[in-house]
Amino acid sequence: MDLETITVNQKVISAKKLKKMFGHLDLRDADLICPIRDVMATVSDKWSTLIIMYLGYYPVLRFNELKKKVYGISNKVLSERLKQLEGDGYLKRTMYPEVPIRVEYELTDFGHSYLQRLIELTEWAQKYKECVLSNRANSQRK
Repeated sequence: MDLETITVNQKVISAKKLKKMFGHLDLRDADLICPIRDVMATVSDKWSTLIIMYLGYYPVLRFNELKKKVYGISNKVLSERLKQLEGDGYLKRTMYPEVPIRVEYELTDFGHSYLQRLIELTEWAQKYKECVLSNRANSQRK
């Protein structure tokens, strides 16, 4: 597979962005890095990623609909992730006073802004999955 050529300019731009993000920090001090790690950990785990992607595709989903779409997730984990994502502002939970109670979940504008970045990363992963699998196979032969 042909990989895109990463130019020296792209590497310089990346280095500048990373310096702006981390240059003022002592990277040995975990307390300074924790906020970044904390935010990224919440939205980058496999379950949260799938929840956000499904809510991007299906604008509104109920708990059991999400559970069916996010194959393999337990009720407990889904409930925890939904509460975390709602608390962080990625999604909105709407409860309707009906019998039985109806609860729906949808992405907020903030959640949609993250979804755009997630789509870009997913497209990159799709494009280079064969390269990754080939590298893994080569690594296991050594």
